[in-house]
Amino acid sequence: MRFVPIAALALSALSATGCTRWSMNHHLNNAYSAYDRGNCEQVMLELSKVERDSRARPYVWPEVSMMRGQCLERQKMFIDAAQTYQFIIAAYPQSEYAYRAHARLETLQSLGHYPMRSAAAVKPTQF
Repeated sequence: MRFVPIAALALSALSATGCTRWSMNHHLNNAYSAYDRGNCEQVMLELSKVERDSRARPYVWPEVSMMRGQCLERQKMFIDAAQTYQFIIAAYPQSEYAYRAHARLETLQSLGHYPMRSAAAVKPTQF
């Protein structure tokens, strides 16, 4: 008979610790779905929710920033997108998202949306 209360307590403790991660993943999935539909306003809202849920999980921050930059591009806010990509490169230089951010900056440059003045222009300012 003792097993039932102990199991219930263990289950509630397990679900409480996984709740934030589930919520963060849920909002991130919603953001990707909204991005696929072209609804960048919803993407930004979902990413904001992810950021609130991910304070203890910094591994998700570069992904959130990358998606934010892509939505800014879709909204034709090219300078803001470029600055977001520069932030990713500066803050997360060893992540795969830094590599992707470099590629996006090169694409923006080749399309004429973001003129590179020099090699120093790629280096972000300190935040």
